[in-house]
Amino acid sequence: MVKRVSVILLVLGLTIGGTWPTHGHDGDGAGTGEKLGTVRFATSCSPAVEKDFNRALAMFHSFWFDPSATAFAKVAKADPSCGMAYWGIALTRLGNPFAWPPAEKQVLAAQQALARAREVGVKTQRERDYIAALGAFYDEAQTIEHRTRAIAFETTMAQVAKRYPDDTEATILYALLLNGTALASDKTYAQQLTAAAILEPILERHPDHPGVVHYLIHSYDYPPIAARGLSAARRYAAVAPSAPHALHMPGHIFTRLGYWDESIETNRQSAEAAKAELAQAELRQGSYNALHAMDYMVYAYLQQARDAQAKALVDEMKGLTRVDVESFPAAYAFAASPARYVLERGDWASAAELTLHPASLAWPKFPQAEAVLVFARALGAGRSGDLDRAREGIHRLQGLEAALKAAKQPFWADQVGIQAQIASAWLLLAEGKRDEATDLMRRAADREDATDKHPVTPGPLAPARELLGEMLLDAGRPADALAELERSQQKEPNRLRGYYGLARAAELAGRPEVARVNYAKLLELTDRADSDRTEIAKAKEFVATH
Repeated sequence: MVKRVSVILLVLGLTIGGTWPTHGHDGDGAGTGEKLGTVRFATSCSPAVEKDFNRALAMFHSFWFDPSATAFAKVAKADPSCGMAYWGIALTRLGNPFAWPPAEKQVLAAQQALARAREVGVKTQRERDYIAALGAFYDEAQTIEHRTRAIAFETTMAQVAKRYPDDTEATILYALLLNGTALASDKTYAQQLTAAAILEPILERHPDHPGVVHYLIHSYDYPPIAARGLSAARRYAAVAPSAPHALHMPGHIFTRLGYWDESIETNRQSAEAAKAELAQAELRQGSYNALHAMDYMVYAYLQQARDAQAKALVDEMKGLTRVDVESFPAAYAFAASPARYVLERGDWASAAELTLHPASLAWPKFPQAEAVLVFARALGAGRSGDLDRAREGIHRLQGLEAALKAAKQPFWADQVGIQAQIASAWLLLAEGKRDEATDLMRRAADREDATDKHPVTPGPLAPARELLGEMLLDAGRPADALAELERSQQKEPNRLRGYYGLARAAELAGRPEVARVNYAKLLELTDRADSDRTEIAKAKEFVATH
C-alpha cells in the first residue's frame, strides 16, 4: 500500500499543476436557472455540443447519473460523430464507486455504450485513452471480479493523467478512483489523503468544479480527518444546488463531526430537490435520493431528541409502496430509519417487532440492507427478554453473512458478522453468561473499529463500543464503561446516548464533575427536544443538584 501511494505521489507531481482546456462551460442549462458548477472537458466533437457535453459531465460529478446519461445521449443525437458522448453514457453506469458495484444491467448498458463509442470513433489519441481506461473496468466484467477491475481502471487513469498533464479532468477522475478503491481497513487513509493532495490545489484554482469539492468530502469522510473537509462541505451545495446529491453530501462531514443542525438542513434541501425532480417527472413514488437524505435527517433529529420530527419522516417512508429506482440506498433507508427510531430511544420491545417495508421491494437483492433491520430486531429481542426471537434473528444474520460472502461482498459480510456478534453478546447476557457476553461484545467493538462505516449510512445503527459501555454499566463496572464510552464518542461524536452513557458511568464511578459536564452537554444537545426522554429528565435532575 505505501509503495503504491509513493508511486501515485510521483505521478501527482506531474499532474496537479495542469491547466484547463480552452473550451468552457458555465454549468447552466439554457434558460432554466440550473446550477451544476463549472466543468470544461475538451473533445473533438462538434463545437455546437460542447456546452451540453460539459453539462452532462457536471451532472456525473454530482452523481446525478440518469439525468447525466440522458444529457450525454442528447449530445450523441445532436452530433452522431461524437464517440465521447457514448463514453460519457458508459461512465454514468459506474454508479457510486464509493458504495457498491454497478448492477449487471448497468454493466451491460455500459458495455454497449463503449462498443458504440469505439464504433463511432474519436479523433484524438487522448480520447482513445479515455475510452481504453473505462474499458479496463467494463470489458471483462463477466469474468473478472469488481475490485480487480476497479484497480485496473484507477491505474489506467493514473497513466492518462500522467500522459496529459494539462488535462485537469483526467486528474480529477483519477482522484475519484483513488477514493473509490481505498480499503476501509486502512486506518492510515493513505489513498484518501493522496486524493486530497491532488484535489486541494485544483480547488484553489477552480473553486466551482463540482467534482473537486465532492471528492474532497469523500476524501475526508473519516473520523480523524473529517474536520479537514469542512470547507468543501460548506462550499459544495452552493456550487451545484440543482443536483440533489450535491445538497446531501455536506451532511457526511457534518455527521462525522456531530453538527446535527447543519446536517438536517443540507439533507432537507436534498430531499426536497429529489422530490421535486420526481414531481416534475410525474412519478408517484419515493425517490431513492430523497430516502437517502431522509435517513441522515432521522439520525440527526434523534441525536437532538427531536423524536416527533424523526417519526414524521419514518411515517412518510412507511406511506411509500414503491421507489423510483430499486437501489441499495433506497433499501437501506427503508430498513435503517425505523430501526434507528426505536434503537436510539431504547425501545427494545418495538425493535423486536420490526418488519421490512415496503413488501414490494426486491429485498433479496439487498441482503446488507435487510441485515440492518434483522440486527435491530435481534438486539431488541435480546434486550427485552424475547430470547427465541433473538436466536431467530442471529440465525438469519448468519445466513445473510454467508450469502454476502458467496456474492463476494467482503465488506458487507464483515459488517453483518459484526452485527451477529453484537446480537449474540446481548443474548448471552440475557442468558446470564455475563463474562462471555462482555468478551464477545469487546471483540465485536474491536472488529468494528478496524473497519469503517459505509457512505450509505450516517453511522452505525448502534455503535459497538457504545453498546460495550452500556453492557459494562449493566455489569456494575462504571470505570471500565467510562473508558469505552470515551473511545466511542471520539469516533461517533455528539451522540445523545453517548453523552448519557458517559455521564451515568462517571456518576457511578464517583466522578461527579465528569458526570455534570456530560449531562450539561446532553442538555445543550437536546435544547429543542420534542419528547420526554428519560435521559433528559435525569440530566436536568443531576445538573440541578450538583
